[in-house]
Amino acid sequence: MAGFMEGYGAGEEARNRVVKRTFLIGVPAILLAVGAFFYFRTWSQERAIGRFTDALEAKSYQDAYRMWCPTDKDCRYYPFQKFQEDWGPNGIYGKPEQLTFGSVDYCNSGVVFEVSYPNQQPFGLWVDRNTNVIGFSSAERCPGKHLAVGAFFKRFFSSSEPIQAPAAPR
Repeated sequence: MAGFMEGYGAGEEARNRVVKRTFLIGVPAILLAVGAFFYFRTWSQERAIGRFTDALEAKSYQDAYRMWCPTDKDCRYYPFQKFQEDWGPNGIYGKPEQLTFGSVDYCNSGVVFEVSYPNQQPFGLWVDRNTNVIGFSSAERCPGKHLAVGAFFKRFFSSSEPIQAPAAPR
């Protein structure tokens, strides 16, 4: 009878170790995968906007226009002369180093970048997800509700007013 109770609980102990290891490895792996998905989901479109602004800064307007209009039939309503008026050296957005990018919205078929330029209304640049063709967006943001996690943390961790100490009790 001495060996009857020796193995009691050993199977449950091993099962608890497996559950604990699975939890300690699985949860961080899932969080890492979700974070990587949201970080890299607009990676290609961000690179396209970067190449576009680099071409404008290098004054390679023909290259920048090809990112906007890969074929001539696509841009019969936005010819190169009009592109030069907007993005050229004397254009409205003639100094690409002054462009600032705000929110990035992931839409169904593209990505909208909110762009600000000094003394101009903010506008949206649309980048098609399949072709990375750039164009003006009809709005600064994608239509619909937005999960503004970045704005939440910015508001949560920074305050415009100094924090005041509570009044002393009387």
